[in-house]
Amino acid sequence: MDELKFRVDFLDDAKQFLDSIDEKSREKIIFNIWKSKSTNDKKLFKKLHGEIWEFRTKYNKTYFRLLAFWDKTDKEDTIVVSTHGIIKKTDKIPKKEIEKAERFRQQYFNEKEQ
Repeated sequence: MDELKFRVDFLDDAKQFLDSIDEKSREKIIFNIWKSKSTNDKKLFKKLHGEIWEFRTKYNKTYFRLLAFWDKTDKEDTIVVSTHGIIKKTDKIPKKEIEKAERFRQQYFNEKEQ
């Protein structure tokens, strides 16, 4: 198996999203996140806009997205922080969801500096 490229942390909103969906869907999302940590596959993890990325899962005709950002402040430990999740109904991620993820990112780094 390839070396893991990063670890994933989940903010409370991402945990709540995962808790709110059925077990099989959650297992598939977690599997895809685990898989994306060792492979470069844009079907699983890709850049959305600016500093915001998304974990992508299609399961049982439903499109799940967990928005995320990178924290590379510790050179030894690269983290991808998942902000929140959505069930996608259209081709594009709504701008308000990207803005929400960006607010979480700014808050995360502000709190980390303190």
